[in-house]
Amino acid sequence: MADPRGFLKVRTRHELAERPVDERIHDWNDVHAEQGLQPWTQQQAARCMDCGTPFCMTGCPLGNLIPEWNDLVRQGQWEDAYNRLSMTNNFPEVTGRICPALCESACVLGIHQPPTMIKNDECTIIDQAWELEIVKPLPPQRISDQTVAVVGSGPAGLACAQQLTRAGHTVVVYERDDAIGGLMRYGIPNFKLDKTILDRRVEQMKAEGTVFRTNTEIGKDISWDELRARYDAVVVAIGSTVPRDMSLPGRQMNGIHFAMEFLPDATRRVYGVEPVNDITAKDKHVVIIGGGDTGSDCLGTSIRQGARDVTVLQIMPKEPATRPDNQPWPTFARLYQETSSMEEGGEYVYNTDSVNFVGETDEDAAKITVETGTATEGFVADEHGHVTGLKVVSVAPGDDGPFTRQPGTERIIPADLVLISVGFLHPDTATLEEQLPVDLDGRGNVARDDMFQTSQDGVFACGDAGRGQSLVVWAIAEGRSCAAAVDNYLMGSTELPAPIVASARGMTLPRR
Repeated sequence: MADPRGFLKVRTRHELAERPVDERIHDWNDVHAEQGLQPWTQQQAARCMDCGTPFCMTGCPLGNLIPEWNDLVRQGQWEDAYNRLSMTNNFPEVTGRICPALCESACVLGIHQPPTMIKNDECTIIDQAWELEIVKPLPPQRISDQTVAVVGSGPAGLACAQQLTRAGHTVVVYERDDAIGGLMRYGIPNFKLDKTILDRRVEQMKAEGTVFRTNTEIGKDISWDELRARYDAVVVAIGSTVPRDMSLPGRQMNGIHFAMEFLPDATRRVYGVEPVNDITAKDKHVVIIGGGDTGSDCLGTSIRQGARDVTVLQIMPKEPATRPDNQPWPTFARLYQETSSMEEGGEYVYNTDSVNFVGETDEDAAKITVETGTATEGFVADEHGHVTGLKVVSVAPGDDGPFTRQPGTERIIPADLVLISVGFLHPDTATLEEQLPVDLDGRGNVARDDMFQTSQDGVFACGDAGRGQSLVVWAIAEGRSCAAAVDNYLMGSTELPAPIVASARGMTLPRR
């Protein structure tokens, strides 16, 4: 059992040290100076209290056996720790790096001390497992005669594919990009998630028997109905890729892009792959609309590309430093956390709304004037114009709601490049609806029952395609549960674990 006085002996939390800002902004390597096993790792793991009711496990959609492998970390029993961790999580090297750690928000120790370093323990276990060559392919002991197509190679698709392969089915993963990983590959910058981490896991999956087909877009290269005819089951794991747009005057001008038009090319350049959109922040005034994780990724990327300056706009107020009353323990609290990119430069501007884009035509720099509220500012309607600025206004709670524009606060922020990072609406289902019609829910996501099956027999949906834009840990949990549902559909029963049901939205006790 855990050291019952561990949290009394070690009261402070040791965060991973980061490389100096002046060093890391000139490369695309991991921002951390400390990785893997550290002299303080086992002491930190000893802070876990092995609670009688481990709320950390209910905070995690995967139901990770956190107290068990925390204690194994304390004892340095790496193989046992890895075995416990891999029982519930297919890709702990990913969640250990980019998950916001819902488990830590639910940690009982967090009521009166900084919570246990669960996320770091998870990352250390899997890093040690790879280093000690404990991670091995797990091919199935028997092969069924059933075939499954998984469309999309993000965390949901890969988790589903690995589980089904290990259950003995022949699984083929289709990916429209040139490499496997979905947004883990081309949506998350290399300084947060090195792609060699994905590559070694893909190699493990290949050794287990999973087949990968890249540069293949279902709906174009192969129709959805043809795919369904080829396979005994189809899993739709295409993510939520339709971005939320901003219908502002001047939106059609050049130099205004979605975040996911910008970020993938940065990673492509790192690995010598030809850019698709060829957007760069070098020598530009950059304005990022949206202050979430993706906005932070755009900030760090822009700084590394040599932007002149970067401004990040957030309509919401700055998050509180401590739990607000409406976010009590053990729920996940949205608290202010300075990301590594925020430490590197740029300016975050809170309580600010966008009014219109400002610009000039390429030909004659002519401007037109449009009235906006109580002020008039120039913007260009000509589709060949290029953005030169963004007019913004401060907002505050008022008679018109929480984001009431404040008269007299209008101003223009210079911008050669504007990146829109305000989330995603739903999956791109245009060809799916045309070729293999499935029901959609009210938000445009693929509708499914609690067993992840869509309105089409033998067609399942998991991850962001079904639940909407969410976290990597939820995607993995959905992929694992969807695999169990598919296995049950094909074989009439299943022994695969299913941590959640498709309707789960928040803290959920694992379903075994």
